[in-house]
Amino acid sequence: MFTTAIVKTPCGNMINGISNADLGKPDFDLALTQHKNYIQALKQCGLKVIVLDSDENFPDSTFIEDACLVTPRCAIITNPGAASRRDETIQISEEIKKLDRPVEKIQSPGTLDAGDVMMVGNHYFTGLSKRTNIEGASQLDKILKKYGYTSSTIKLENVLHLKTGISYLENNNLLAFGEFLTKPGLKKFNILEVDLKESYAANSVWINDKVLVPKGFPKTAEMIKRAGYQTIEMDVSEFRKLDGGLSCLSLRF
Repeated sequence: MFTTAIVKTPCGNMINGISNADLGKPDFDLALTQHKNYIQALKQCGLKVIVLDSDENFPDSTFIEDACLVTPRCAIITNPGAASRRDETIQISEEIKKLDRPVEKIQSPGTLDAGDVMMVGNHYFTGLSKRTNIEGASQLDKILKKYGYTSSTIKLENVLHLKTGISYLENNNLLAFGEFLTKPGLKKFNILEVDLKESYAANSVWINDKVLVPKGFPKTAEMIKRAGYQTIEMDVSEFRKLDGGLSCLSLRF
């Protein structure tokens, strides 16, 4: 069960963030409203929410998940794959030092976005992507082993991050679409297949037996409900324009 989340307020410069989505520039005011609603949903799931101030120097920094991986036994400051995002880790490092766990760091030439890391119990799946390289995954594996965890890698073909395409909903249930339906390392899961037309909803978030689901994807929301979960639908349209999803917007631990 999670008790805490850390989020970072969007900055006005987010309209210039990295994007391959071709959905236009975000509406900043609407993004702020959506972010406040996201915080309320986290609280509805029983979490204490720590809100970090915005930083105009980093347009993408509201996607705080990429900058740090928090496990029950340690926290790992990443080395983001996009050069413009690497110094986002400075502020989050100061916040993470306040936690009651050791802090580790991914070092260059290793790169790692934590959006490429999915926790399943004591095992961590790491996506090899344009943002996370083999060296970064190898460093992560060594750190995780130090704390009694295991990890394995999954080569990505068409998505930005691992959690763009899959989300673990606990109880052996895995949301997945496209390339992830046939990955050998995922065959042990009960796969809830997301329709390609609703692929964005593959990035949903389990929090204490509730699942946050992006608004506008009814087939996926209904499938998750049928699997036994209470869902909370969230409008994150403005973050989608920057290739971001629900998991990207918080650290949960």
